Amino acid sequence: MLVAKRFWQQWDLQIMVIPAIILIIIFSYIPMWGLLTSFQDYNPAKGFLGSQWVGLKHFKMFFNAPEFWLVMRNTIVISLLKLFVAFPAPIILALMFNEVKNAAFKRLVQTISYLPHFISWVIVSGFVISLLSVDNGSLNMLLQKVDLIKEPVNWLSIPEYFWSILITTGIWKEVGFGAIVYLAAIAGVDPHMYEAASIDGAGRMRQLFSITIPSIAPVIIIFLILSVSQILNAGFEEILLLTNQGTNVILRPVSETIDTYVYRVGIQNYRYSYATAAGLFKGVVSVGLLFIANWIARKLGSASLW
Repeated sequence: MLVAKRFWQQWDLQIMVIPAIILIIIFSYIPMWGLLTSFQDYNPAKGFLGSQWVGLKHFKMFFNAPEFWLVMRNTIVISLLKLFVAFPAPIILALMFNEVKNAAFKRLVQTISYLPHFISWVIVSGFVISLLSVDNGSLNMLLQKVDLIKEPVNWLSIPEYFWSILITTGIWKEVGFGAIVYLAAIAGVDPHMYEAASIDGAGRMRQLFSITIPSIAPVIIIFLILSVSQILNAGFEEILLLTNQGTNVILRPVSETIDTYVYRVGIQNYRYSYATAAGLFKGVVSVGLLFIANWIARKLGSASLW
């Protein structure tokens, strides 16, 4: 009764939330019915209830696959690179924006940094491929002009460079948009704290490390927890496009992640049960990492999701 009473007291706010709840139910919870296929030899003609149940067969096949440890290594390494390199980038950019005093210049640079987020990975990957092309690629032409290389380098056919290209491209595309949240958090810091620190003789760097960063630390920790939970989500679209729909076999030893492996071995070969089993494994591990990261943050006395 108490819940119903509070609902009617906030009926205008509840109505605003209901469409989002409906969308989540339709697109996030109802599709979970399909997880049954990971325990079946799924046959589309027979459906979920008519397909043969095989228990953990597809999970065992995935764990015993020859590519399993390669896929896991690539997924974890790429995710950790994103965590340690790409995650701090928007924080640093937001702190830099906060120090810019020229409002017009600040707005211009912010707008330029946001724009790549709204460009699809199809266009971005085409741009990167053209930039790194052997034939008239801008990077090769520039390096040849300054005599750093003698012959054009096929950057996207050298496995040692792929992780750097992937992470750099991701940072360029998302760093500006990612900085929005941290800029909003910085804007919420009490300006009187800066005034008091300035009176006490604190310079800009001291104010940065003693006021700004500690004030936005809860926001940073929340996003860090969410990032840790995505350790097995190394990316799909960008990797697939930069490897020419996964057909660049030279890069496969460093580019094959769980997502691309599921697409190539599971979906393209119509092994739906196998693909679902691999996806369910990734989802379960991600939820486990989320709980662990949140528990650690709470034990350390920091901000947490719950």
